[in-house]
Amino acid sequence: MLLLSALLTFILHASKVRGLDNGLAITPQMGWNTYNHFGCDISETSILNTAKAMVANNLTKLGYEYVLIDDCWQAPARDPNTGAPVANSDKFPRGIKALADDVHALGMKVGQLHVTISFGWLTSRGDPSQKFGIYSNAGKLTCGSRFGSLGHEEIDAKTYAEWGVDYLKYDNCYNEGQAGTPKLSFDRFAAMSYALNATGRPILYSVCNWGEDGPWNFAPTIANSWRISGDIMDNFGRFDERCPCTSALDCKLPGFNCAMARIIDFAAPLGQKARQGAWNDLDMLEIGNGGMTYDEYVSHFTFWSILKSPLILGNDITNMSPETLEIITNKAIIDINQDPAASPATRRWKRSVPGGDLSLWSGSLVNYRFIFALLNTSPKSQTVDIDFTDVFVDQGTVYQHQPYALSDLWQKDASGNWGKPLGTFQGSLSKVVIGSHQTKIWMAVPAP
Repeated sequence: MLLLSALLTFILHASKVRGLDNGLAITPQMGWNTYNHFGCDISETSILNTAKAMVANNLTKLGYEYVLIDDCWQAPARDPNTGAPVANSDKFPRGIKALADDVHALGMKVGQLHVTISFGWLTSRGDPSQKFGIYSNAGKLTCGSRFGSLGHEEIDAKTYAEWGVDYLKYDNCYNEGQAGTPKLSFDRFAAMSYALNATGRPILYSVCNWGEDGPWNFAPTIANSWRISGDIMDNFGRFDERCPCTSALDCKLPGFNCAMARIIDFAAPLGQKARQGAWNDLDMLEIGNGGMTYDEYVSHFTFWSILKSPLILGNDITNMSPETLEIITNKAIIDINQDPAASPATRRWKRSVPGGDLSLWSGSLVNYRFIFALLNTSPKSQTVDIDFTDVFVDQGTVYQHQPYALSDLWQKDASGNWGKPLGTFQGSLSKVVIGSHQTKIWMAVPAP
């Protein structure tokens, strides 16, 4: 027992000095966030009802484990004596800890206790299938003009840990001019990373600085994910001057109201920066909020998945259409996002067509499986020949010329599972008809 105690003490000490190595987000995190649907109109009741609906709709079994409060949970001011953050008593009359405990209890497997050691962290607790997250901001105020955490990182992180928080989304408003170079942004966001790490509690850290100062270059050392663009809007491809950049690289004004297809373009060159425990965040999902068609939402979900973005739902879970539920529960697509290979898909080509473009993407999974996807952003259907020399450009000549068993991941097989077998193909997939704003995606497995 003395030896075990010494080992555990060493591990806990090591966890406080190892920076990002918190053992979290080994695959992209999944869950639900209040903001896209509820905005500031949040309460203990609405959040707990959503958490219950996630269980009722079997979303937790598919991996949607985090229930996340966004902005506007705060009281008008901090505790005047300690400086600690305080929740709005009208919205959260029992406080945040009570709500976090309720969320955890919804998924608890009674009687099970697990001790897990990974990446220097030790946890000893029940095995909840739901976890709880909160929001703050690396500035004087949050984006909703509540108190921020700049200069209060240690007391805030300590309080979050005491409340039982498992996840922090950390925003970028009112940053007092502490941005404009990677070093300025790094220092500001690193302060919270170190404070969270010092609590001894594993808290997933999601940096939301909108791609400012190229976080893909500095955030992997301090965070589990980082936003690559201005805020998403529930629209497929509309241009908005408030999202003025055409590329994430060297973007000086990330802005907001970024259309879904614009964010896909932003993400195209950044996959090389993602790895286990550290992901490009394309922002929260809009599926079910009403601004896009079924095909557009399919494209949305497909690309967030294959680009290994966190899958954070933003709709009303308590009131979903069958189409919305169908999209967000496509296990074949979710499995790509959660694949242990941690390899985002790469855009192989992009071709202009009237009113938009066509693009081909492909990637590899574990166990010699591959995926490739075709996206049509134009207003008309297109017919495309897909050459396997493009799909398997990274794998070389042998892979380009061998036969593959293909399945369509947005069609169901005879048993009702996603992934309808299409037969064996070699060299190409010819005459693919793809509708306006549609995505088609295939799984390819080498055939005997």
